Amino acid sequence: MRIAVDAMGGDHAPQAIVEGVALAQQDFPDVEFILYGKEAEIKKYLTNEKNITIVHTDEKISSDDEPVKAIRRKKTASMVLAAQAVKNGEADAIFSAGNTGALLAAGLFIVGRIKNIERPGLMSTLPIIGKPDAGFDMLDLGANAENKAEHLLQYGILGSFYARKVRGIGRPRVALLNNGTEETKGSELTKKAFELLHNETSLNFIGNVEARELLNGVADVVVTDGFTGNAVLKSIEGTAMNMMDLLKSAILNEGFKGKMGAVLLKNGLRSLKSEMDYSKHGGAVLFGLKAPVIKTHGATGPDAVRYTIRQIHTMLETNVVGQLVEQFEKSAE
Repeated sequence: MRIAVDAMGGDHAPQAIVEGVALAQQDFPDVEFILYGKEAEIKKYLTNEKNITIVHTDEKISSDDEPVKAIRRKKTASMVLAAQAVKNGEADAIFSAGNTGALLAAGLFIVGRIKNIERPGLMSTLPIIGKPDAGFDMLDLGANAENKAEHLLQYGILGSFYARKVRGIGRPRVALLNNGTEETKGSELTKKAFELLHNETSLNFIGNVEARELLNGVADVVVTDGFTGNAVLKSIEGTAMNMMDLLKSAILNEGFKGKMGAVLLKNGLRSLKSEMDYSKHGGAVLFGLKAPVIKTHGATGPDAVRYTIRQIHTMLETNVVGQLVEQFEKSAE
């Protein structure tokens, strides 16, 4: 397995990326890593060069670059070279913690989408409260600002396929995010999407779900349009961070007694923080492309990189993209 790594993408690159790769080296000796970026900077943090190839480039795509223009103009940027390696068959997958829009553009314009998939969706596995090892897959989380009902049907098929092949769920429950559980609820988009999902016999479609139920494990796959999905994801992230800050403030404001209580609750609070950390499930997959294209959070640390590589390893091991290509070609025929 060969993974192309944008070593210069992210807030803490290349240190966090290289240190995360070093952790993954221990877990997956069968993986070859191709690191794209400034060689001297990468080597500062590289302790073991086994199965590591560095492709030097001084150019990178920054967070404030306009995505499509950056992909077209910065031909030797670390992200572009990594995507090109996948297209040319020199690598099997790519991941980056850099500019999300640019990675989406690189995935679409360089790696390419699977035939008959109109709009690849950005998908993450999010946590379920009370079940630390469980989660649910949600898409689209922002790859597309606007969608048609047919796109949401494809997201249901894509998400269900991923849940079966990568996460090992036999018959994933697929739900449509809506403003009510009734069949008649929602916009014209969600009503049409409901009808299409309901009539798709290959899916275990369970109907509409509301946003407040997402973290309760009501479904294994949740589909929505990209604008709504991105807003919901950021709401979940913001609420989780604010709740942790509120708990911390409440404890500190109670003086000595609060601090003593914090000592007693230390393990529980650490467990709560870990439970809400969805990075342990890996990065966000731009699903529907010809190869795995994975996005990790810009502020990602070494552990999150390690989790992402584990996710990519599973995707390559199960050949989920190859099977997806075959399925969509058959459905077209």
